[in-house]
Amino acid sequence: MNAPTTVSAPQPGGIESRYAWIRLMVALALVTIGNIGMYAASIVLPSIQADFGVSRAGASLPYAATMLGFGIGGIFMGRLADRFGVFVPVIVGALGLCAGFVLASSAETIMTFNLVHGLVIGLLGSSALFSPLVADTSLWFTRRRGLAVGICMCGNYLAGAVWPPITQHFVEQIGWRQTYTGIGVFCLVTLLPLALCIRRKPPSINLAIPNTPSVPRSRPDGDRPLGLSTGMAMTLLCIAGVACCVAMAMPQVQIVAYCGDLGYGAATGANMLSLMLTMGIISRLASGWISDRIGGLRTLLLGSVLQGLALWLYLFNKGLLPLYVISALFGLFQGGIVPAYAVIVREHFPAEGTGVRVGIVLMATLVGMALGGWMSGAIYDLTLSYWAAFANGIAWNLLNAFIAIFLLYKSGGGRLRRLRHQMA
Repeated sequence: MNAPTTVSAPQPGGIESRYAWIRLMVALALVTIGNIGMYAASIVLPSIQADFGVSRAGASLPYAATMLGFGIGGIFMGRLADRFGVFVPVIVGALGLCAGFVLASSAETIMTFNLVHGLVIGLLGSSALFSPLVADTSLWFTRRRGLAVGICMCGNYLAGAVWPPITQHFVEQIGWRQTYTGIGVFCLVTLLPLALCIRRKPPSINLAIPNTPSVPRSRPDGDRPLGLSTGMAMTLLCIAGVACCVAMAMPQVQIVAYCGDLGYGAATGANMLSLMLTMGIISRLASGWISDRIGGLRTLLLGSVLQGLALWLYLFNKGLLPLYVISALFGLFQGGIVPAYAVIVREHFPAEGTGVRVGIVLMATLVGMALGGWMSGAIYDLTLSYWAAFANGIAWNLLNAFIAIFLLYKSGGGRLRRLRHQMA
């Protein structure tokens, strides 16, 4: 008979170690720099519309293309990280962002601009600097996993807080094309050195794929995650991800153009977006702390309800000060929604294949951002008003909340059935 397997105390450089926290800070920097790809198209939206002579919906397509590329690329980059470690996709992302921004700066047509944003900036660039790093972070932490994932994903909002005013300043001073070239060069010279700091593979990978039967695989919910089949659970999480982010994209993508339409100017809109995403940083830290205590599903539902409330406030307020306040609240309310999906995956699914599963769910959220960004512009073109676009976001947000409630019910039922089985 084999002797029982014992788990040794945490080793230096292992899970929850000082090195894990240093690595987390490097990941935060990588996400912050690399996620410029998510925001660049919305920041330069008015300039693109004027330069290429397209409609508001047409000028929203580069953002949609970026989000689609970002989402699809996240799956492939997650698989790459599962096989070779996160270092490889980060290198690919650094090269992709540099090439993408330089190529986009010389685009002569909106079609070329869309293709570069989708295939190079999104698919090869920013996708490699988000979901693989989030999945990798979740493997370096156990007790503080929610907080660590929230910190890593704060880079997405730090990018949104830092990049809009900087980019808008240079667009006004030297033009969007020269600004894009500068962004590409900056990404290359900063991301490559940071990538060297995360070459080590996480120790949890050795536990996730055991070589002997004495170490059982990690299956928190057995063969029925969230009380459902694996396929159904992933499908519902993906639908929820699309729905919440269609709603989320409305203010994030259109706020600069919306402020311009109201007469406040594009610079005011960029500052409002920066404030929104700065508050999102606070939200992601708080939601990480909350999810460590109440779980990812309850955190998802809480964020969904509060995001819907903020969208409802946008319907009835157009003053400058109210818009600043509501944008701050929107950022504070919705920032914890997307990190909750990564926590849900690690709480209810096997540890092996984390990169791919997180990549799939985050792809769904990015598809939602792409759809919501384009849809808001299309609704504006049809109605010449953003009121209907905000109402559309509220409807999608309700769908997300209903799915979160259903998953809470099913996962609770699954735990009750397992308890009864154990007592029988």
